[in-house]
Amino acid sequence: MAEGQLKVICKNRRARFEYHIEETFEAGLVLQGSEVKSLRAGSANLSDSYGRIRRGELFLVKAHIAPYDQARENHEPERDRKLLLHRREIDRIGTRLRERGYTLVPMQMYFKDGVAKIEVALARGKRLHDKRQATAKRESERDMQRLRKRERRGR
Repeated sequence: MAEGQLKVICKNRRARFEYHIEETFEAGLVLQGSEVKSLRAGSANLSDSYGRIRRGELFLVKAHIAPYDQARENHEPERDRKLLLHRREIDRIGTRLRERGYTLVPMQMYFKDGVAKIEVALARGKRLHDKRQATAKRESERDMQRLRKRERRGR
């Protein structure tokens, strides 16, 4: 793996559908040894997780990292994990989270230069009509692709 290259462990695929992403941050994770081994095996899930600030520190809540089979002492799969960010970033996130409608959503977890990182995003929830528009747009783009492909074959 080249320097600075990412090895993606897992992505939160629903995040872009459910939220308007406004700003992203890269954070380090405070992990136990069995959690790192489990992440290297690729067994993590971010689907129901979110970020929360407690006593001036940022935590990842409800992220599932499966227990590692060969570990003597395993970790709690859905424990709260501390995220490492600069103080001014945590303060900026905190002020935005106090505003109505904002939430901190994990986007993806990855290894960068051998260190576990997570990309979290400051986001606003989409309304139902926004989701419908996104679905309609995606379907129309697929239809256009199909038509272009069919035209190319017809030549």
